[in-house]
Amino acid sequence: MAYRSEGYRVAVVGATGNVGREMLSILSERNFPIKEIVALASARSAGREVSFGEDQVLKVQNLDTFDFSGFDIALSSAGAKISAAFAPRAAEAGCVVIDNTSQFRMDPDVPLVVPEVNPQAIAGYKKRHIIANPNCSTIQMMVALKPLHDAFTIRRVVVSTYQSVSGGGKEAMDELFNQTKGIFVNQPYTDFQEIFTKQIAFNVIPHIDVFMDDGATKEEWKMAVETRKILDPDIKVHANCARVPVFCGHSEYINIETERPMTDAAAREALRAAPGVVVVDHRANEGYVTPVECAGEDAVYVSRIRKDPTVENGLSFWCVADNLRKGAALNTVQIAEVLARDYLDQA
Repeated sequence: MAYRSEGYRVAVVGATGNVGREMLSILSERNFPIKEIVALASARSAGREVSFGEDQVLKVQNLDTFDFSGFDIALSSAGAKISAAFAPRAAEAGCVVIDNTSQFRMDPDVPLVVPEVNPQAIAGYKKRHIIANPNCSTIQMMVALKPLHDAFTIRRVVVSTYQSVSGGGKEAMDELFNQTKGIFVNQPYTDFQEIFTKQIAFNVIPHIDVFMDDGATKEEWKMAVETRKILDPDIKVHANCARVPVFCGHSEYINIETERPMTDAAAREALRAAPGVVVVDHRANEGYVTPVECAGEDAVYVSRIRKDPTVENGLSFWCVADNLRKGAALNTVQIAEVLARDYLDQA
C-alpha cells in the first residue's frame, strides 16, 4: 500500500499550542504528503501566524467557522471540550479526526492507537471517523511493554511516573520558570501559582488531574484503563503519577510480573529489537538516559533493566521519552501515516 500521489488535505487543530506547533514541525520533518495544510485555533488566535517547515508561514483560521468538507485528516490537540464540539462536525464532513485529548479515548467505537503496538486498530476509524491518541504517559509505557508482553505475557504492571510540567501546557512551563526565578530573588512562589496546587519549583507534587473516589487521580486511572484497551484487557495496572520540576520529558519506573520466566538479558534483547525503543543500559555512571537527554528525540529510551527478585518472573526498568513528541505530536502523525498509507484510499 502507498500514499496518494497528489497528497492529502490536512488540518491541524490547536495549532498555536505546544503540541500543535510540534505537530506542524513533525509533519514537515517526516515529509508527510500534503496537498494542502491549514492551521486552526480559537477565534482569539485567528490571524496569528505559525511556521510550517523551514519557509512556510500559515495564518491561523477560526476553528468555530471552518468548513472541513474536502479535508482528509485533522490532527487535533485543542482540549477535550473543544474536541467534543468540533470532532463530530469534522467527521460528518468526511474528515478523519486524530484526537490528542481525553475526550474519545474510552469510547468503544473509537480506536485508541500507538502505531508500534496496535496499528491494526486504526481500521476501526470507520465507525466514528475519529481515532484517539492515548495519554502521554501511557504511550511511552506501551512502546516499552509491547515487546515484553509479546515475549513473556505481562500479567501485572506497577508504574511510578515523574512527569514534566510541559504536560500541563505552556502556562505550566511558565509557572515553573517564574517560581524558580522568584525563589532566587526571595519572591513567594504564591505570586506565580495558577496551574499547580502546590509549589512546583524545587518540589515534587504527587497529584496530576482530579482525584477520584478510590483515592487515585484521573491520570493514574487513565494509565490503567488505556493500557487494557491498547495492549491486553487482562493486564492489571497500578499507577502512581507525580509532577516534577522538569520542563520537558516524562520519566517512568516500571515494574512488571510476567506469566513466563525471563532473564534480564532476554528482556534487554526483546526491547532492543522493538520498533521505537532505544536501550541504553550500562551498569556504570552515565549508563542510562534522563529526560534532559531525550528532549527532541523520537524514541522511547529504556535503561536500568534488572530482575525483581521479590516476585516470580519480575522485572524493573527505567523509561524516558519526550512527552511533546512521542507522547503527543509524533504519535499523532504516525497514526496519520498509517491511516493515509493503508486505509484512506482502500475500497
